[in-house]
Amino acid sequence: MRTLDHYTADLIEYLLAVKTPDQMEQALRELLTPAEFTEITKRLQIFKMLEAGVPQRKIAEELGVGIATVSRGARARKLDYE
Repeated sequence: MRTLDHYTADLIEYLLAVKTPDQMEQALRELLTPAEFTEITKRLQIFKMLEAGVPQRKIAEELGVGIATVSRGARARKLDYE
C-alpha cells in the first residue's frame, strides 16, 4: 500500500467521518464546485456502465460526455485492476 500525503489522508478521514448519505452529499457539495460534482457523478456512472459491458460510444451518448472522457474512464478502471 502506498503512503498517503497528509492532505490526502485528511480528505479520506473527513469523508470517512460522514455518517449518512445526506451528509455525504452535503460534504461533497461543499468540497466540489457544481461542475466538479456533476463530473464526478458522471465518472462513477461511466465506471458502472463499463463494468456492465455497455459500449463506450453508448455510454458517451447516454451521459452526454465525449468519447475521450469514457476512454479515460476505461483506462482508469483498467489501472485499478492491475
